[in-house]
Amino acid sequence: MARVILHIDLNAFFASCEEIKNPDLKEFPVAVGSTSKRGVISTANYEARKYGVHSAMPVYEALRLCPDLVLIQGDYGYYRSMSAQFFAYLKTFTHQIEPASIDECYMDVTDIIKRYKRPLDLVFEIQNGVYEKCHLNCSIGVAPNRFLAKMASDMRKPKGITVLRKSELSTKLWPLKINEMHGIGKKSVPVLNEMGIYTIGDFADEKNEQKILRKLGKSSYSLIQKARGNSSAALCYSTTQKSISISRTYSNDLYSIDEVSSNLQIIVNELTHKMQRENQKGRLVTLTLRDTAFHNVCHSMNLSTYSNSYPMIYGACMQLLEAYFEPIGYRYLGVHVGSLKDAKQIVEQVDLFEVPQENTDFILNRLNAKMDSKCFIKASDLLKKEGSN
Repeated sequence: MARVILHIDLNAFFASCEEIKNPDLKEFPVAVGSTSKRGVISTANYEARKYGVHSAMPVYEALRLCPDLVLIQGDYGYYRSMSAQFFAYLKTFTHQIEPASIDECYMDVTDIIKRYKRPLDLVFEIQNGVYEKCHLNCSIGVAPNRFLAKMASDMRKPKGITVLRKSELSTKLWPLKINEMHGIGKKSVPVLNEMGIYTIGDFADEKNEQKILRKLGKSSYSLIQKARGNSSAALCYSTTQKSISISRTYSNDLYSIDEVSSNLQIIVNELTHKMQRENQKGRLVTLTLRDTAFHNVCHSMNLSTYSNSYPMIYGACMQLLEAYFEPIGYRYLGVHVGSLKDAKQIVEQVDLFEVPQENTDFILNRLNAKMDSKCFIKASDLLKKEGSN
């Protein structure tokens, strides 16, 4: 069976993050980058793109095309925190994820897609979930390998879903201009055009293979194979989960410690259930609060032992909350448990000063069962009996 690979791309990511901060910006052409005319644009929202503004464009050129362009200096720490939320949400589905950049990734859903009656239901669930959890739109390409998934995600933006099967290459992929092919550099486009190669279909055509190889070199062979739909489906990802987190963004800001603590109960309950299902225990607990000005505040503490229990992890969160809470209003809460280990591999060290009551009872019960009478009794129980007489 062919693998099912998704390429998920956040639409106009930096600009979208700024629109989350200030929703009024959605009505205006916005670009993120240097505020100096000698700088360049990092990204532009779709309103600005109507004027021809795009990433890597000099600022002076962008302002010439769109005099009313709103220029914003990038807040890259904030963008990284939003990216972390995005990837944390995707990991609730699978850890078979390969980040391609801060705002895009490949995801192997071959195994989990089998749980859905209609395969695309999973893709819609991911797309809708990214918006609900992170307030970000994304485009998703669905294909049997990485290259086709990447090409598919570019075909419909913003907020598109495109399936690209190998049987559809002649109608969906090959008619595209050669400059739209992922992996073809700007310098190669005029060289290919001179050879009469204008589309991806021309590039994939066997009759053009030898002249492409002579002109672009042997390394272009892998690109030719990709244009024919032959690409790797293998992703690079870590099989070791080092941390786990759950977060929530609220439509109504939380101003009291009681509101925050009651919502923390829900988050920690969900988090510990997930840890128990996955047989994971952790030791480092981090509480993240984001205030109404979008400032993130993170505080951490180590537990006395590895745990996935609700009382211990919620207790740690409450200690952190009580120590650092300020009534300034919070719209985002997150709980992160790090230093994860497989629960089966953790050897709990016995406290020398702890009386192992349950073990004593267990041993005495087994001895009495063998003797077929209650011959053995703890001294503490005997003293209790004498004291009651």
